[in-house]
Amino acid sequence: MSFSDDEIERYARHLVLAELGGPGQQRLKAARVALVGLGGVGSPAALYLAAAGVGALRLIDPDVVSLSNLQRQIAFSDADIGQSKVEAGGRRLAAMNPHVTIEPAPERLTADSAGRLLRDCDLVIDGTDDFDTRFAVNAACIAAGIPLVSGALGRWSGQIGVFTGRPCYRCLVPETPPEAETCARVGVVGALAGVVGAIAALEAIKLITGAGQPLTGRLLLYDGLAGTARTVAVAADPACPVCG
Repeated sequence: MSFSDDEIERYARHLVLAELGGPGQQRLKAARVALVGLGGVGSPAALYLAAAGVGALRLIDPDVVSLSNLQRQIAFSDADIGQSKVEAGGRRLAAMNPHVTIEPAPERLTADSAGRLLRDCDLVIDGTDDFDTRFAVNAACIAAGIPLVSGALGRWSGQIGVFTGRPCYRCLVPETPPEAETCARVGVVGALAGVVGAIAALEAIKLITGAGQPLTGRLLLYDGLAGTARTVAVAADPACPVCG
């Protein structure tokens, strides 16, 4: 797989990285990444993956852009309000990097549609705040052997984990929490979405290129108020209904 002159200049800072270089950039160009949810996590993650030269981005989200999204979902502007997130976001990503193929899927991912929506993907980033969707994404990724990067945020804190088999996301969250918090209900500082989304994109780049040590089987917990981060191991649940 060769690069055009435009691509060589565009990715110059990647090409000189010892851990990435030409072979890593070729892997990025050949990859297809699905982003489930183009919200607080998915929006900045998509921008960084497009800028990095991921060959194809499949955007999965049924929602339209609202004014309240703009505080943290930086792929959108006032002109996008009322439009499909995947269509508006797709235009922004294509304008940022014309070498990236955008595959919009303006529909909700469910247990029935997950296999179809994630087919042929090399990696999935889940940034939704709906646990039914998260469980469906996890089950489909386990069934297809697709690495999953999971990002979540609320208030002033966020978390990012990578799941490539056992343990899986369902080992971490066996059931829907009885009082699950959403950003709409408890609020979220906008810049936190950039932190979590950027780390999710970074983990995706590491997984695709084989660089460094991904957060496989681990959870990075970030406290924005305290300015601290810690990493904890995720234990495999022998009774997990998905990977056990």
